[in-house]
Amino acid sequence: MKKNKYIISGGGTGGHVFPALSIANKIKNDNPESDILFVGSIGKMEMNKIPDSGFSIIGLPIDGFQRSLSYRNILFPFKLLISLIKSIFIVIRYKPDAVIGTGGFASGPIVFISQILGYPTLIQEQNSYAGVTNKILGKRANIVAVAYPRMEKFFSKEKIVLTGNPVRKDIIDNDIKSLNAKLFFDLDPDKPIIGIIGGSLGALKINQVISNYLNVFNDLGVQVIWQCGKLYYEKYKVKETKNIKIIPFITRMSYLYKAVDILISRSGASTISEICITRTPSILIPSPNVAENHQYHNAMVLYNEKASELIEEKNLDKNFKMVLTNFWLNDSLRNEMQKKLQKISKPNATEEIVRNIKKIIN
Repeated sequence: MKKNKYIISGGGTGGHVFPALSIANKIKNDNPESDILFVGSIGKMEMNKIPDSGFSIIGLPIDGFQRSLSYRNILFPFKLLISLIKSIFIVIRYKPDAVIGTGGFASGPIVFISQILGYPTLIQEQNSYAGVTNKILGKRANIVAVAYPRMEKFFSKEKIVLTGNPVRKDIIDNDIKSLNAKLFFDLDPDKPIIGIIGGSLGALKINQVISNYLNVFNDLGVQVIWQCGKLYYEKYKVKETKNIKIIPFITRMSYLYKAVDILISRSGASTISEICITRTPSILIPSPNVAENHQYHNAMVLYNEKASELIEEKNLDKNFKMVLTNFWLNDSLRNEMQKKLQKISKPNATEEIVRNIKKIIN
């Protein structure tokens, strides 16, 4: 079997890094002789996560353009130029058979240079509203792998392949029993659980509302797994009780999905895909502080299909108690939601993306 060489780039957030790792692991699983090089952004999470997973990575000085006034925007053109020049040397020296971009500003320079130099490229758009980087790269990409239908407003219809988003293998192949998952979090296996996650660092507004309405969870007779985030753990850990488990960061998400009956969460692309695959009824609270408001668009896809509930952050104080109570007390709604999620889910996304990568090589 030929030893193909791949460059994979994408980062800044877990929503870009973890799909990239899923793709890399599938390539390696299909052909252990494959040579994979990651390209990321210096100082971002991929510079640690990728080596921890056994792959090599080269960092570029590229940084995102800030929407607010920031001195970092003055440096942006210089960092972009340096990253483009460095990308030229990386591509010429490495000579990849294919270059894959999984989104975020980290993937911009290396994928763009690869396209200019004539190398086959595939980009993967996780969100229902395409990011700026992918919209630019999509014009020259051979294939654009998307997670949602109706993406023709961003990319050429002929290039689009609807694959879904790669999801971590331990979540797809999850044979953990609900009993064991609840015991893992040191909770009563005979009582229902509501999970709350707001990102690895935490979400200020979500944490404030959850803190204010802890009595509602008690009134509903449920237990709570509350990932408050590393930034807020010291503030909220004092509120932990027998039925309220407060955690700075959940490392075993496969256990969380098996433990909870519903999930209250942000609506990043990876989370949406995991919710679909695990058929977890959810109340989605999109972050308003992301590019192109893409979390809102992600959440609306499920909401319009009646596969989730949705509360915009600006309405959280006013609507949270009512939505949570009505949602929890309506068993038939949640059961129907699980059926909708099963129809939407795409558990073979990684395999489909890798198949299309091989297609552009051949």
